[in-house]
Amino acid sequence: MNCILEPWPWYVSGPLIALTMFLLIFMGRQFGMSSNLRTLCSMCGADKRADFFNFDWKSQQWNLLVLLGAIIGGFIANFYLNAESASVAISEETILDLNNLGFESAGNAYLPTELFSTAVFSEPKTLVLLLVGGILIGFGARYAGGCTSGHAISGLSNLQLPSLIAVIGFFIGGLVMIHFIYPLIF
Repeated sequence: MNCILEPWPWYVSGPLIALTMFLLIFMGRQFGMSSNLRTLCSMCGADKRADFFNFDWKSQQWNLLVLLGAIIGGFIANFYLNAESASVAISEETILDLNNLGFESAGNAYLPTELFSTAVFSEPKTLVLLLVGGILIGFGARYAGGCTSGHAISGLSNLQLPSLIAVIGFFIGGLVMIHFIYPLIF
């Protein structure tokens, strides 16, 4: 079980990702999670209201299996492979910084309970932050032509210049957020 519960080393997971990408390129497919939303909307008839959804969604059905696998895999990992004593492996300095920002669960939980517990639905500030963040991520993923996984994994492996530009933008945006905007919000 340790081989499943512990993080895999880069020399195992890296080649597996590369093999997966090679197989997708060989089959003429591109990986990306945000494109599943477009496929689902098209399946439900959104193509009758907006030209963006007017495409051959049947050619993307295979990617819905990736989405389903991610959901099932997350469920199995959370409910059956979750080690009770697992703590998050982050530095003590990071834990102190997060504690100073009000995240007391830092180092004890993978997702901060201050943002991801059911109590957040009673706090207007947190609801607004989650709503605005979700809209910005959804809009950004579509405006950039894909999400971070699609650009960073699929786009870069296909040597696409727009994906390189998008990934650089993701990193710059993340750095600006965590160092400048995040401390203002919390």
